[in-house]
Amino acid sequence: MSKQVIHTENAPAAIGPYSQAVRAGNTVYLSGQIPLVPETMEVISEDIVEQTTQVFKNLSAVCEAAGGSLEKVVKFNIFMTDLNNFATVNEVMTQFVKEPYPARAAMGVRALPKGVQVEIEGIMVLED
Repeated sequence: MSKQVIHTENAPAAIGPYSQAVRAGNTVYLSGQIPLVPETMEVISEDIVEQTTQVFKNLSAVCEAAGGSLEKVVKFNIFMTDLNNFATVNEVMTQFVKEPYPARAAMGVRALPKGVQVEIEGIMVLED
């Protein structure tokens, strides 16, 4: 099985040796997105709602570039520097993903790139 690199200008460019996403068969592995504004590559703000919203916008852009959407995501992994933001992140997530919800893990971490508060990665499955 070959792998296809997914790239879009509508999401932040990779800030390391990785791709925005990789498709293998009908599965797309979405790299972690942080709340960078694609046009400026700057963090949107310090606000957790704005950061989480930007992350989902970035993920959505990558999903679309791969031929899918957030509705096709089967698993999210969410990393937060403060688990007290858990309910807020959940609330923002429901603005982007509807039932049936994907599987998910949420983890508290000490730090994230560029000092952001949230990073989300995922796995999307497309139709054959």
